[in-house]
Amino acid sequence: MTDHAARRARLAALADAAGLDLLFVPLGADLEYLTGLQRRVATFGEINYTHGWVAGAFLPAADDPVLVLPRMTAEFDLPEGADGEVVVVGEHDAAEAIFGEVARRWGPVRRLGIGARTWGETVIGLQTALGGPELVDAGPLVNHLRRIKAPDELAAMRRACAAADAAMAAVSSHAVAGVTERDLAEEVDHHLAAHGSRTPSFDTGVWAMGPDDQRDATVRVSGAPLRAGTGVSFDFGGVIDGYCSDFGRTVHIGEPPPEYRRVYDLVMTAQAAGIAATRPGVTAAQVDAATRVVIDDAGYGRWFRHRTGHCIGLDVHERPFISSEDDTPLEAGMTFTVEPSVFWPGRVGVRVEDIVVVTDAGASKLNSYPTDLVAT
Repeated sequence: MTDHAARRARLAALADAAGLDLLFVPLGADLEYLTGLQRRVATFGEINYTHGWVAGAFLPAADDPVLVLPRMTAEFDLPEGADGEVVVVGEHDAAEAIFGEVARRWGPVRRLGIGARTWGETVIGLQTALGGPELVDAGPLVNHLRRIKAPDELAAMRRACAAADAAMAAVSSHAVAGVTERDLAEEVDHHLAAHGSRTPSFDTGVWAMGPDDQRDATVRVSGAPLRAGTGVSFDFGGVIDGYCSDFGRTVHIGEPPPEYRRVYDLVMTAQAAGIAATRPGVTAAQVDAATRVVIDDAGYGRWFRHRTGHCIGLDVHERPFISSEDDTPLEAGMTFTVEPSVFWPGRVGVRVEDIVVVTDAGASKLNSYPTDLVAT
């Protein structure tokens, strides 16, 4: 059983040290982490209700949280309940008055910490209710807690990684000439669900690149049939018990040419170098550099176009980022992706992605799917 109260107590200590009088956190991963209020599955467009702007929780230092929710959210989005008091705002209620009454329960608020994804309409409501306090981004405070995964969180992430491994095992041999990228993407999503995933953790990507193919990797999936002589890259993940996986492999249709073999080995070597560089005290940027130098030295650096990785947990992309601009020191318990690639339109496309957890001794993969070269 997750001890949400203990998480909130640690957050309250951080908020006190930052001089914050009160915290407000909107619906999202931070609030799920702190109260257990389960998020809805993400949709392409916005889902909103009358008085939807009130949705979130006030987190006073010495009291239980008080959640303010529009009626529809309270009615349908609390399948397992949540810690704290729930104040429901009905469609015909005076939302501003109810919200303001709750906000002023704890006396004057000079410095208010708000979640980084708080709606603008909610911020206006908070400013009005509390008389214009100084606003402080509380996102980094919660991230400081979330970036270190407890054993139960790591167990959930291992299950999410196992679902991704199983989906790849099921579809790998189906990447053959004539099958469409969309067919494979739909099959991936089916197998994620069959292995317990609540939803894909992001839009599933399947794309082919090879010689004389000007396809750019920014197009993640299409209805085009696969052709012999191309590498087919997969990028997908699942969600189990609220925690995400993010996974990638590339398979080749037919006998791989020499350059593909060379680049495949290069990308796997780059991933191994990044994992080998990982240990407590090393910065995220240093892991990125260890991965990147392998590809740079081989002359393909221009085509390693993205960061080495990102932390992951309740959100599929969390801070810190495993990137050249991020000097955050790594700590035991952090989880992040290591995902080098080479995508050179008209030449070759290869990627790999696994999640690792930082340990006192270095790093350990949460995925078990092999990285051996596969030709179908």
